[in-house]
Amino acid sequence: MNSTLLLLSNLIFGAYLNGGDLRYLYFTVTALLYMVIVVSNTCVIVVICMNRSLHEPMYIFMCNLFINELYGATGLFPLLLVQLLSDIHTVPASLCFLQIYCLYTYAHVEFCTLAVMAYDRYLAICCPLLYNRRMTPHRALILNILVWFYSFVKVLVTLSLNLHLKLCGNTIDSVYCHNYLIVKLSCSDTTINNIYGVFGVILTIMVPLLPILFSYLKIFQVCFSGCVQTRVKALSTCSPQLASLINFSFGCTFEILRSRFDMIAVPSVLRIVLSLYFLLIQPLLSPIMFGLQMTKIRNVIKRVLGCKTLCGPGGK
Repeated sequence: MNSTLLLLSNLIFGAYLNGGDLRYLYFTVTALLYMVIVVSNTCVIVVICMNRSLHEPMYIFMCNLFINELYGATGLFPLLLVQLLSDIHTVPASLCFLQIYCLYTYAHVEFCTLAVMAYDRYLAICCPLLYNRRMTPHRALILNILVWFYSFVKVLVTLSLNLHLKLCGNTIDSVYCHNYLIVKLSCSDTTINNIYGVFGVILTIMVPLLPILFSYLKIFQVCFSGCVQTRVKALSTCSPQLASLINFSFGCTFEILRSRFDMIAVPSVLRIVLSLYFLLIQPLLSPIMFGLQMTKIRNVIKRVLGCKTLCGPGGK
């Protein structure tokens, strides 16, 4: 099968279970989760964009994170919902590559944004007198653009290496499209793909990990050497980012292990749930972890809701 035929062919998802009539329940629950993700992330984005008091670097990075959650969820859920109601779990290869591009860029942008946010907190806590000069809203916007550009280019190179592959099968052991699983189906030479794949994983992990480790080590040094008030304030500011980072890292680590190693000992339902973890739980919890933890956002939401209650149709 040459590259042209590959793009015109269909691929099969082999991990879907025969749910019978329960598929309508699965569809309803999944659709509700998608709606919650869209509404919650959109609400926090609107709150940040519409209030000038939140036009600060930290909230600009948070807004970028929520936009990425919407992007990643939209790359997963529409196709997932269609497959839940389908009897034959096939997908055109072109659409599969589009989903891979969306989900992989989502993961890259997520890690890189969390790294930039960690560096922002390092400047705010460890270099407070220099913070306003080093981290301006304009620089925050440029950093967000660079994060997306880096992620788009890196994933584009990954996918371009796959277009020449000849496949000896068309069944993917997953409920969504996965680049490495497509490479495993190839019967042509995949040496370059594997080398770049390993190099890409290192880039994906190490590029964000270095500033994250540097930033949090410096922050913890300040916490342990400062007074109790400084320690509490620093930890409360960084706790949503740390929780988000640990949560996302757990989901990505399991998915990397699942796709590369035989995990037959793990029940199939649990494998499916854990493979969706970083694509489902992260967008679901991010608005809660950041939106409710950050005092400014919480106060703005209370003020907006209070105004709507007091200034309703009968109010002034």
